[in-house]
This record gives sequence, C-alpha cells and structure tokens, in this order.
Amino acid sequence: MSSSQSSNSVLKLCFASNNEHKLSEIRPLLPEGFTLLSLADIGCQEELPETQDTLEGNARQKAEYVRQHYGVACFADDTGLEVTALNGKPGVYSARYAGPQRLAEDNVTKLLQELAGKSDRSARFRTVVALAGADGTMHEFAGEVAGHIAEERRGTGGFGYDPVFVPTEGDGRTFAEMSGTEKNRISHRARAVASLLAFLNADAVAL
Repeated sequence: MSSSQSSNSVLKLCFASNNEHKLSEIRPLLPEGFTLLSLADIGCQEELPETQDTLEGNARQKAEYVRQHYGVACFADDTGLEVTALNGKPGVYSARYAGPQRLAEDNVTKLLQELAGKSDRSARFRTVVALAGADGTMHEFAGEVAGHIAEERRGTGGFGYDPVFVPTEGDGRTFAEMSGTEKNRISHRARAVASLLAFLNADAVAL
C-alpha cells in the first residue's frame, strides 16, 4: 500500500491466472479491504508466458508480463508436485506432465503408472507466488505441504493431483476428499498467499 492510500481504501490486486479453481481457492483467503481482480477483469485474454525451468521463474515471468502490459499490480503463482521416488518430478512440468494438452486426468494416470511398485511414495506440493508492484518491485513468497501419493484416486473435490495427494498433516484423506475450507487450512497455496498478505498488510510494497 502506498503512503498516500488511506488505511480504509480498497486494495486491488490482479491474480495472473485463468484458472478458476485457483481463483476460488484464493478469494476466501483475502481479508476485508482486498479486492481480487481476475485476468478477465483487466481485459487480458491472451495466454501468459510460462517458459522458465523453475517455479520461481514462471511466477515472476507471469506477474511481470501483466504489470508491463496492463499497468496493474499483480501476483502470479506456479505450483509443482515433487515426488521423491521420481527425483522431484513432475515439478515445474506438473501441469503438462502427460503432454501439452494439460489434462489433469492424464497427468494423474501417468503419475500412478510411474509409481507402480515403488515403496517410497512421499511427495510435496510447493507453490511460489511472485508479486509485481506497480512501481516495478518484485517479491516472492513460498508455501509447501508434505505428504504422499495414494495408490488410487479418492474424492471428487479439488483439481489437478488432489485426488491422489494425501497431506501428512491431515487425517488420511486426499485433498480431493476434503472441503475447500479444510484444504485451505494446510495447503501449499494458502501458505504462500498468507505470506503475501502479511507482506501487504505491513505496508511493505506500493501498489
């Protein structure tokens, strides 16, 4: 928040994503006084560039693209599922693990196939959020949650790899078996966004 803004003013941030699942997860996490703008809200119709080989690089690239082309403060995230037995894969390629079609069903099928017969099914979800302030500043925030990969899909909620990811801090259910509220208490994205909001609430960046 800039020093010229009132403490009662509404802070508008664009979330640089076209993923409605992510938007619906993050909106409830924003405290009173914050308004989340989607890419549609700012008139952004094109697909954002995502050509880096790290989560940090992709998050920065997307946030900076929106700032430069649309002149608004925004944040972007990139999330990866890192599986120990697969040497950290699919990682930064999680969304397109089974191919450029980016189908979650195909990605989960490939993951289960590659883990077949492996005793170590430990994994972690990791999210990196990059915030590009209107003044050109860039900041990063991260969140992660440890767990393991179930042997079969369970649950109908969530998205992506949620039907097979069982968080260590939970009660044995997959993310897809939890309500959105339950997932948000411990999820990697919620933790990264919480760090972002703490930063903003401390008046550490000009929007």
